[in-house]
Amino acid sequence: MSTLLDISGLSRRFGGLVAVGDVGMEVAAGSVHGLIGPNGAGKTTMLNLISGHLASSAGKIQFDGSDITRWPVDRRARFGIRRTFQNLRLFREMTVLENIMVGMHGQTHCEIWHALLRSPQQQAEETAITERAREALDFVGLAHLADMQAGALPYGSQRLVEIARAIVARPKLLLLDEPAAGLNGAESQRMVDLIRMIRASGVTVLLVEHHMDVVMPSCDCITVLNYGRRLANGSPAEIRAHPEVIKAYLGGRLKRRAKPTQSSQPEAAHASP
Repeated sequence: MSTLLDISGLSRRFGGLVAVGDVGMEVAAGSVHGLIGPNGAGKTTMLNLISGHLASSAGKIQFDGSDITRWPVDRRARFGIRRTFQNLRLFREMTVLENIMVGMHGQTHCEIWHALLRSPQQQAEETAITERAREALDFVGLAHLADMQAGALPYGSQRLVEIARAIVARPKLLLLDEPAAGLNGAESQRMVDLIRMIRASGVTVLLVEHHMDVVMPSCDCITVLNYGRRLANGSPAEIRAHPEVIKAYLGGRLKRRAKPTQSSQPEAAHASP
């Protein structure tokens, strides 16, 4: 696969705190690339640096053949980088469809006087945006909720609305920041299926996620951060077996998910829920 995103020596400092330090990472076009690590490892900071919500202190970000290190957020979005956020950022009073249409704002061409005059160009553009928004809603399985108020939806459905808003503009790279946070087991499995569908549609995905049952079946490659620095990089199988990753991050989670042995079952039966 060709490299879509090539990061080298990327750093971000907040005073004396190094949130991200000299990180390098390559994301292959057409892949799902995981970015994992303990709380405070620098994962969301990395997404903020890639999307342009934070300026880097050092390093270089190469995307689709262009150096975008100093580009502002809006230019990166128009060039094909879209994202979701760890904390939902929906317009709660607007309908679901209107929220998705907002994701097309950077692709509009008509100026304000077109809207004031309701020119044929503006009406045609609005029709096209509405159709694209309905297609995105259908893609995530929420077409039947288009006219509902976004804030009235269950939490899991709100997550899907945010993803639909991010993919409606057909980006080259989608940054997902903990899309399974707050979801139950069945919803998490549907999220895995959706991520696979997004990749199949031709969109490259960079996934930040704590749920290993979402990361491992979704990702082609995984980068592990620890204390703002790259600890490991490899396939899901390689990461799962990496001794430093197990020590820093996966060990506790794998241990907690392990099935109880026969000798421990009576004790587990009396454990608090």
